[in-house]
Amino acid sequence: MEIDSVESTNNYAMQLVHKGLAQHGTAIFALEQTAGKGQRGRRWYAGVGENIILSVILNTSGLQLSNQFLLSMTAAIATYDFFNAYAVDETSVKWPNDLYWRDRKAGGILIENVITGKEWQWAVVGIGININQVIFNDDVANAVSLKQITGKNYKPVELAKELCIKLQEKYEILLIKENNALVDAYNNVLYKKGETVTLKKNSTVFNCTVKGVNIFGQLITESATEQLFDVGEVQWVI
Repeated sequence: MEIDSVESTNNYAMQLVHKGLAQHGTAIFALEQTAGKGQRGRRWYAGVGENIILSVILNTSGLQLSNQFLLSMTAAIATYDFFNAYAVDETSVKWPNDLYWRDRKAGGILIENVITGKEWQWAVVGIGININQVIFNDDVANAVSLKQITGKNYKPVELAKELCIKLQEKYEILLIKENNALVDAYNNVLYKKGETVTLKKNSTVFNCTVKGVNIFGQLITESATEQLFDVGEVQWVI
């Protein structure tokens, strides 16, 4: 469904779930989002009618709770495949769930779940991608859009439909438990893999080499020894 303006497509999708109106594959596309959400409580800003602002409802009752980061990988791979087809190389996925082109952020993913007891019932996959926007807020210093990369204008709603198809294709791989294939695909496009990066944990800043991400979503790094970091445990220092 296409909406002119909404507080948050993820919130709208969650309301459908809680009202018992959710169906697998329902997609909510908005021209404007007045209170978009990013990771760890951050705001997500997007120009009106210029970008992909999308949330897709997925029935996750066939998945185990331990598969939560695998779903994040699935969404990231689908988003990468979609975007890279237009941007033509130099696209990557920055752990845990940002879409990057070169060293600039082109989009992000936010997944929210409905869990009852030990049953994972629904997931809402929120995806925001910069498409035609060329002017960004000052607090988004490294943003980039598809238009800036290619010099072309696009129809965001049509691109969102393509993205939904990609997401469903990759989700079917998750359903048949091709877990290793998903992990490998994610690591093949991982931002800065094999390179030395600077991370921050609490007040400590350190350098390490990015080796990959495991099935549980932990970042695998190496400095003097190999270390694993959970999502949210460390921050990238750019």
